[in-house]
Amino acid sequence: MDVPLRRYALYLVRWQLSTPLLAVVLVWLASIGPLAATIVANLIGGLIFFWVDRFIFTSSAIGPAWEVREQVRCADCGAVCRGYRLVRSGGYDRSADPAPQFRCEACSTRKTQELRERGVSC
Repeated sequence: MDVPLRRYALYLVRWQLSTPLLAVVLVWLASIGPLAATIVANLIGGLIFFWVDRFIFTSSAIGPAWEVREQVRCADCGAVCRGYRLVRSGGYDRSADPAPQFRCEACSTRKTQELRERGVSC
């Protein structure tokens, strides 16, 4: 299963697991009224599941983290276009890079192949 599909599947599982938890909160808070109980349950869910979702969509344990930006100059060929950069993957971490290098699709593909040859999973 490719990485985006794996992340999406984990997100759907997480979504289903949140239902029983929020149902318990709604039953517990039923005495304050349905609207207030729903608001409180959603706030509790947001406090909990923000962190789970953040892990699902940014963890290099699930797959590499990429950043995509529009209208950047490619670090290799100089073209101004949509740019890609690998942020985190396994032992590779450029999340705190003060001057990140973005590459066009062709140069990014070439750079990804170079990283794979060095043992970085992309």
